[in-house]
Amino acid sequence: MKARPTFTARAKAIRLLILDVDGVLTDGRLVYGPAGEELKVFHVQDGLAIVAAQRSGLIVAVISGRASPAVSRRMADLGVLEVHQGTDDKEAVLDTLLRRRRVTPQETAYMADDLPDLPLLRRVGLALAPTNAAAEVKRVAHWVGRRPGGEGAVREAVEAILRARGNWPPPESA
Repeated sequence: MKARPTFTARAKAIRLLILDVDGVLTDGRLVYGPAGEELKVFHVQDGLAIVAAQRSGLIVAVISGRASPAVSRRMADLGVLEVHQGTDDKEAVLDTLLRRRRVTPQETAYMADDLPDLPLLRRVGLALAPTNAAAEVKRVAHWVGRRPGGEGAVREAVEAILRARGNWPPPESA
């Protein structure tokens, strides 16, 4: 019987980190402003971690079933170029990313919190979940954090990956 790779072995292989938005980068609540506009709150520590991941050589991407100008703005602020929103077929987006970026599923990490993401979590080399993810997601995940989505869960996951790779803490900015 072949031994299952450890978290460290999986993390060292990662070249592409994909994040879901609602429930991962946000707390999952939908908030609407007085004009009906959708508002989102992002944790600053997640942003620092995303920048650190990119500086360490990881490609960071976002795949979301919902489209939001707030997500576009935040990802632009962080320099994330692979932002895919409003998609009904996340697996097709994953396939496109893998092909275009020349990355294998084993070199891909995906962080998600709910049932629509189970097919992607099952396909990647490193499945990640915040502590408040659905039970079905936690069962599939190779790693479950202690922090909930929108409250530094991405920071915690990125830090774990980069520590395993020997890239944490990131070098200080000049």
